[in-house]
Order: sequence, then structure tokens, then C-alpha cells
Amino acid sequence: MKLPWTGLEAWLFDLDGVLTPTAAIHRQAWADVIGAFFTRRGVTRPYSEDDYFRYIDGKPRFEGVASVLASRDLDLPSGSPQDAPGEGTVGALGNLKNAEFERLLALGRLEPYPGTADLLEVLTTAGKGLAVVSSSNNAVAVLRVAGLLDWFELVVDGWLAAAEGLAGKPSPETYLYAARRLGTEPSQAVVIEDAISGVEAGRAGGFGLVVGVDRGVGREALRRAGAGLVVNGLPELLRQGETG
Repeated sequence: MKLPWTGLEAWLFDLDGVLTPTAAIHRQAWADVIGAFFTRRGVTRPYSEDDYFRYIDGKPRFEGVASVLASRDLDLPSGSPQDAPGEGTVGALGNLKNAEFERLLALGRLEPYPGTADLLEVLTTAGKGLAVVSSSNNAVAVLRVAGLLDWFELVVDGWLAAAEGLAGKPSPETYLYAARRLGTEPSQAVVIEDAISGVEAGRAGGFGLVVGVDRGVGREALRRAGAGLVVNGLPELLRQGETG
């Protein structure tokens, strides 16, 4: 399949699992925090990697907490996004996970996935608008650590979504907002995602192309969610694309 790059003027990238391997760090942080929480609560079915993909992947942090707790019939007060890290509320537990993510991130230098900078350079040279659309509140920090921040005109992260009142994925609102800010109709924009909820957001928003990057979810699952093209990594887009 050749990508009709001439008709796709804005390229909207998820961050974790698409541009940078921070998804692995997020998965570890979730496993550390939720796994320990389940143990302390006496949950008989322990936390697993499948829980991440089924209940957490691609969702805003606190929605992910609520979803994975509900999977074990656990209930916590909602609390507030400003709650101190802890286990007393959904907000506190989400912030405990974020603190663990930041601790793990600080342990080493973060490199983008191979081919990321090459693709961004080609798209920039071709005059395409570039944005990151991530549920993470850490998106700007991660992009800066990975040396990618300067490539993007716009970063729509958890903070901006909250400020603008935008629903998180699988709602298309954050992606539609990014396309609008870049001055592009959804039909002329590409969504690139590794999470089912993100692919569903792209499909719901009527985007010109939704690309699924298979980092473990599975090619067929991404296709069923609405991906028109599934790749194993961004270099495949370079090989298939036309910059005309």
C-alpha cells in the first residue's frame, strides 16, 4: 500500500509506544503500583500484562485506574487529580503510578524508536503539520528527554486536554482538536497509534488514515479497532510512503 501523502497534510502521533518506548516504562510502573495494591487488598487474581492492554492502554491515567480496579470489583473514592500519591483514592493511586513512572524514567536516557527522526524529517521537509496527541501528562518531558520536542508544532497532552475540556481516547476529541489547531480537516490527517483506544479514536473522528503500530496489541486487534494500515514500526511508513 502506498500512502497518499499528498492528501494527508497533518500527521498526528501518539507518543508512548509510537515515537518512544516509554510504553514499556508505563507498563512497568502500572505493574509495580497496581500489582502491589492488589496484593495488599488480597486480590486473588494478580495483576498481569493483559490487564494493561485491556483496561489501561491509551486511556487517561485516572480512567485507567478506575477501569483496572473495576475489573477486580474494587472501589475507591474518586478523589482529585491533585491528591498526593497514595492508595486512598483513584487520584492518589494514579499519582502514585505517575511518581513511579518518573522514577523509572530518571534511571536512564530515553531513545526514540528507530526511524522516528528520519520519518519526522521527511514529513517536515514535505511541509506536513506535525502534532503529538497523548493522554500522558508527561508528554512534553518525555519528548524533551528523547530529543524530539522541536519537531512538533503542537503537543496535546493530558494537561491541555483537561484545560480545554476534551474527553480522552477512545473519544476522538483530542485528535480533532489537534487537526483543527493545525488548520486541517480530519479527512486530510493521519492518526498513528499503538493502542486500541487510540485507533478507535481515529476511526470515530473520520480521519483520512489511521495507522496502527503493533507493539504487542496484535495486528488483527488493531485492524478490528479501525486501523486502515498496520505496521511493526515507523520505518515501514518511510518505505511505503510517497512525499510528492
